[in-house]
Amino acid sequence: MGIKKVNHLKTGSFVETIRFILKAVLSLRVSYTLISIMMNQKLHTPSILYFWILLLMGLMPPSVLSAQKGFVKGKVVDNQSNAPLSYASIRIMKSTDSTLVGGNITDENGNFLIETSFGQAFASVEFIGYKTMNLPFFTLSKEKTIQDFGTIKLSAATKQLDEVVVQAEKSTMELALDKKIFNVGKDLANAGGTATDILNNIPSVSVDVEGNVKLRGSENVRILIDGKPSGLVSFKGSAGLQQLQGSLIEKVEVITNPSARYEAEGMSGIINIILKKEQKQGLNGSFEVTTGYPMNYGLAANVNYRHKKVNFFINYGIAYRRLPSVGAIYQEVYTSDTTFITQMNRETNMTGFHNNIKAGADYFFNPKNTLTAYYMLRRTDVRRITDLVYKDYLFKTDKLNTITNRQQDEKETEPNSEYALTYKRTYDKKGQELVADLRFLDYWERSDQVFTQTSTFANGSPNPANTKLQKSLNDEFEKQFLIQLDYVKPLSKEGKFETGMRTSFRHMINDFLATEQGRNGEFFTLPGLDNYFIYDENIYAAYAILGNKKEKFSYQFGLRGEITDVKTTLRKTNEVNPRQYANLFPSAHFTYKLPKENAIQLSYSRRVRRPRYDELSPFVTYSDNRNFFSGNPDLNPEFSHAFDLGHIKYFDKGSLAASIYYRHTSDKVLNIRRVDSLGFANTKPENLLTEDAFGAEFTSQLTLVKGWKTDWSVNFFRAITDGANIESALESDTYSWFARHTSRFSLPQNIDLQVRASYEAPQKTPQGERKSLYYVDLGANKDVLKGKGTITFNVSDVFNSRRMRTITEGVNFYSYSDFQGRRRQMNLTFAYRLNQTKQMAKKSINEE
Repeated sequence: MGIKKVNHLKTGSFVETIRFILKAVLSLRVSYTLISIMMNQKLHTPSILYFWILLLMGLMPPSVLSAQKGFVKGKVVDNQSNAPLSYASIRIMKSTDSTLVGGNITDENGNFLIETSFGQAFASVEFIGYKTMNLPFFTLSKEKTIQDFGTIKLSAATKQLDEVVVQAEKSTMELALDKKIFNVGKDLANAGGTATDILNNIPSVSVDVEGNVKLRGSENVRILIDGKPSGLVSFKGSAGLQQLQGSLIEKVEVITNPSARYEAEGMSGIINIILKKEQKQGLNGSFEVTTGYPMNYGLAANVNYRHKKVNFFINYGIAYRRLPSVGAIYQEVYTSDTTFITQMNRETNMTGFHNNIKAGADYFFNPKNTLTAYYMLRRTDVRRITDLVYKDYLFKTDKLNTITNRQQDEKETEPNSEYALTYKRTYDKKGQELVADLRFLDYWERSDQVFTQTSTFANGSPNPANTKLQKSLNDEFEKQFLIQLDYVKPLSKEGKFETGMRTSFRHMINDFLATEQGRNGEFFTLPGLDNYFIYDENIYAAYAILGNKKEKFSYQFGLRGEITDVKTTLRKTNEVNPRQYANLFPSAHFTYKLPKENAIQLSYSRRVRRPRYDELSPFVTYSDNRNFFSGNPDLNPEFSHAFDLGHIKYFDKGSLAASIYYRHTSDKVLNIRRVDSLGFANTKPENLLTEDAFGAEFTSQLTLVKGWKTDWSVNFFRAITDGANIESALESDTYSWFARHTSRFSLPQNIDLQVRASYEAPQKTPQGERKSLYYVDLGANKDVLKGKGTITFNVSDVFNSRRMRTITEGVNFYSYSDFQGRRRQMNLTFAYRLNQTKQMAKKSINEE
């Protein structure tokens, strides 16, 4: 390739170009220095010298600066169409040791101009979806200050393009030793559902009728969205995920024994929900429309547009749903001479209007520096009508005493805002990066409820003493500010050092008032149901991780320190409960690669589970005035030691992962139910002594024959719980298991069929037993519009069998409950992909 002399560059533009480059480098170095100062890090002498050298260089005249420098230029285009490739990466490296000495990206016309030092070097040209091209060696000197490569033509790399663009062709489940990744798009049961539905379809994860998420049978799991806390899981815990449309989710990561990199919260592990986002050039995205029965109407769009150095993205989902649910409780209460029996039946119809929008942009200063900012708004407006019927008996169910009808009419509004700013810096050395993240959550919820209650005796005459009109107004607020900084630096060939810090500030308020209409028509405040609860939580954390690999053996040691400052305040009664504690959370991971695609890993971590806001708030739920639920301001955090020994085997037809785990927990938190002599029950969380959990988990993904893919998950566990600090009989030793199987069949005419079956065996609890739970889901889809569209039909809980049945016993009572939080659901969904055609990907793969 010939080298052309460049004589048409004007002196003014040449000088400005040089000064611009210097200012950019200087600003980055200043930013690094300031960050180091803010972190109270000592700067090494070379860093300080480099800083002042750059400062002096910025003040020097251009003639001095360019004394030992030359330039490399050229234009990068597509090999087939000759279209310019903007933002392709060009790296200049020494010919002797491949050390990076310069680099830049092409402009919108594919041109580049790079300043670099005199000497012999070579250039490497890279662009996403294209084969990397290494250009011939060249030499810059005083005699030859410019190297012009002219037009550089890159060829498309078909396989790389398929991996980046075609997400729909990913496997449903990706297994690794340290985590499992579940790609949402391939699971037919997820179409038209919510984030809660998606989690319930993941092996090792289960969701109860109230929306509470369990991992390996434990509710003590930390749920993150895009790796960070979210307002969706603040007040209501994981039940808030019912507000997030599943079509906005890209994938879910399940990490059962996290390293020190992750916050210590979450006893059984971490579930990280990753939302959709693209960065490809031009306009692309996906759109989805859903209809279903019971009523489920939804629209969703995930769009991004990348132009030059800016990538704009927006995710929007809107849904209108009706969620019917039913439940029943049978209860016996024993006194010295009487047995009181109550039968309660509950029917709820909840209609909700949900809006979710996330909009933001990535700004690529250059290939190494990216700034991302976004705003997320979620708003939910709910109308909930619950009808309860209480039948009270004496001694036997043929001796009816009274019948009471109670209706709850609730209007609920929940706006939730989130602001985020993230800066990412990569370095010349592969794997070295710095990420800084600022995040602010602003959450508010108002619940306005009216309770109408009438009562009659068995003979039909009115019971005025139990006829009531009550109101409840509940306002909840949360503001959370999060600062996080993470740094990764590779060491030697396979080693790595990681460090970081995280600080979060949370301020939460619950303003609660319940009133009842008196005989004069005026409302009076119910005793104990008027207060102002304040929750302040500040957490300061820092961590360090050191890892390395030697031949087939690799190790990773981590240590995380967290200082927690929590204070709860009941303003009207002036009850203040401050908590302060500092803890260290070590972690260790050892991995050994065996022959024939086998590997084993041994891991350990110490974890914490802090009480949630609703577990500390003393206010009771008032919809059911026979069965109350409240928090406990005196609740202590749980601490656990978790061990995990895992093995994974890859083979031609799939993979198999197995693990044995043990978890010892102190100050175990469990909901304890107590019933008074009148039959009124109160359930609140309390600290038990310990829990020891043992288990074995097996997960596999197999392609048995062409066109038939299967996923299997089986978990066996034993849990020993000791609550002798509360009652001598409050203990349990249970053996249980749960399993899930999914089969997916590829049929002619681009049709896929999916069947999933789940089963959870009975399980003993310290106060009784949870009965078995089982259900079956079906789904089918067909590609249309030449692969750009997909029609999906699914039925969740085909046999309407997913019911939570429990037995709870105490010294003076026995109760049996049967609840179905969500009835059988049928959805029909149409999805359209813009510039994401999976048929094109299949063709390209076949051509390879």
